[in-house]
Amino acid sequence: MTQRTYNVLILCTGNSARSIMAEALINTMGQGRFNAFSAGSHPTGKVNPFAVEKTESIGYPAEKLRSKSWDEFAMADSPIMDFVITVCDNAAGEVCPVWPGKPITAHWGFEDPAAVEGSDEEKRQAFDKVFRNIMNRVRLFVSLPLHILDQTAIKHELTKIGTSETA
Repeated sequence: MTQRTYNVLILCTGNSARSIMAEALINTMGQGRFNAFSAGSHPTGKVNPFAVEKTESIGYPAEKLRSKSWDEFAMADSPIMDFVITVCDNAAGEVCPVWPGKPITAHWGFEDPAAVEGSDEEKRQAFDKVFRNIMNRVRLFVSLPLHILDQTAIKHELTKIGTSETA
């Protein structure tokens, strides 16, 4: 039996750090079971260099990373999403487009490492912490037996993952 591939859209406001790292982690840790994309409500147009460092550290190609608007994924010819996950409080509170296919949604809030001021080392430490926290939640997500769970159970599990301790 061939396993189904699930499409996942990770949303944040700027699409420069958290959503980018989550996209890379899901695509890498999902081992072909997931096609993850990221986007923002107000994209910065550039990927934070510390996010690039973190994604490259797991072997994810930097050329696949791009800060883009969530409007790209609300078009008729866009991939149909199975899951839409917000990773920052701003995007969680915004009115999202109507996603074709009625994906399961969840919010997994993370501190914004791009907002940290200080030395490059302090910024790197902030990115390391958030990256580990995202990785912990992604590990739980990609290990879910999605093929045997119904929509309600999946929604419950995604919500539970979003409230799990990440430190």
